[in-house]
Formats: sequence, C-alpha cells, structure tokens
Amino acid sequence: MYSTLKRIFVGRPIPSTEEHHQRLSKIIALAVFASDAISSTAYATEEILLVLVPVAAMAALEDLVPIAIVVVILLAIVTTSYRQTLFAYPSGGGSYIVSRENLGATPALVAGASLLVDYVLTVAVSVSAGVAAITSA
Repeated sequence: MYSTLKRIFVGRPIPSTEEHHQRLSKIIALAVFASDAISSTAYATEEILLVLVPVAAMAALEDLVPIAIVVVILLAIVTTSYRQTLFAYPSGGGSYIVSRENLGATPALVAGASLLVDYVLTVAVSVSAGVAAITSA
C-alpha cells in the first residue's frame, strides 16, 4: 500500500545509470530550493510597505528606496551565506548538519526546529498573501 502511494505521488525510482541525466540545472534548482528565502524576503518587503503607507502616505514613499536597499542587502547576505555553505559542504548540508559540525548538537536541534517553524510560517504567509491578492481584485 505504502509503495503504491509513494509511486503515485513521487514516481518510480530512477536507475543509477540514468541519475546523471536527471540533475537540475542551476536556474531550476535555485527556483526550487531557494524559494523559501526569496519568498520570505519578498513578503517581508510587502508587509513593511503595508504598515508604512497608511501611517504616513506620502512620507512612506520617501522611505521606499532605503527599505528596498535594506531588502537587497538582506538578500545578498542570504545568497552569500548559501554559497559559502555550498562550497563548504558540496555533498549537501543543511542548517542542521552545518550547525552540528560547527557548534554542537543543541544548536543543531535549534536550527532544525527553527527551519520546521520557518517552513510552516512561509506556507501560512504565502496562503494569506494569495487570499489577500484574490480578495483585493
């Protein structure tokens, strides 16, 4: 039963001989695996502007460029951090593995738990932003 459901949702296993043909290009891999960081940055910008614009309508527009600069800097920091992790752990290593090897077990568990919370909150924010976009149309 489990293997049937797995095959329906995930697909059949790829033979080892075909594995090298199934690799993702950097552009597609970035779109798939970096969506959490990119979407978090985008939603943060939208929420900052939603708070600032009603408070001081025209004055908030003056803050638009500094906010955009801060968001670009934040995205550059996240990208640089991901690149450093990729070079340090070419075989793969998420926050848990990197934290465990460099800081110990407890910080690694905190990193893993925070990622789980982050993923849940990213989905919640994505859904609420989608609903807001649909209802505002």
